[in-house]
Amino acid sequence: MDDLDTRTGLPEALRYLVAQYPRDIWESHRNFDELTRFWLERHVMFRQLLDRINAGAEAFLDGNANAAVFARENARYTGFFLNQLHGHHQIEDVHYFPTLSGLEPGLNRGFEILDQDHHALDGHLHGLADDTNAMLEAIQARQGGHDAAGRLHARLAGFASFLDRHLVDEEELVIPVILHHAPRL
Repeated sequence: MDDLDTRTGLPEALRYLVAQYPRDIWESHRNFDELTRFWLERHVMFRQLLDRINAGAEAFLDGNANAAVFARENARYTGFFLNQLHGHHQIEDVHYFPTLSGLEPGLNRGFEILDQDHHALDGHLHGLADDTNAMLEAIQARQGGHDAAGRLHARLAGFASFLDRHLVDEEELVIPVILHHAPRL
């Protein structure tokens, strides 16, 4: 039920603050600040980068992208994505999650779930890096790279759903805590 691979949302017991502070009021709330906006924008950036990486793989597989250009762009975007997401998770695990769970102890289980997600996502990130490297090596060796790009594309499809599930759940746990407790942050 709490597993990222099968979860369809946070357990209802962890949704009491998001019921008080639904998504449609977040940005208009008096406690929504620039740091919160920046944090949400990072989530948007992760989704957009993943879409861009996926679109590049699809264009290559469809024969609509030059192999060298695709490899160069894929390496740049995937490297940036992996580094940024890893750093983002580190900051959350070390600073934000402990601080926010201390403010709202009733949501401790939710922050534990998000931490478990980060560990689960690490495996997916390593797989994404491995598949990207295999595809880049195949293209560099002039072996076409289509089979490796196909494996990468398949991994991206599964990874996108895991990442989105995590990001939505994280947003619905973190933002309401911030809105509720901002004066104490």
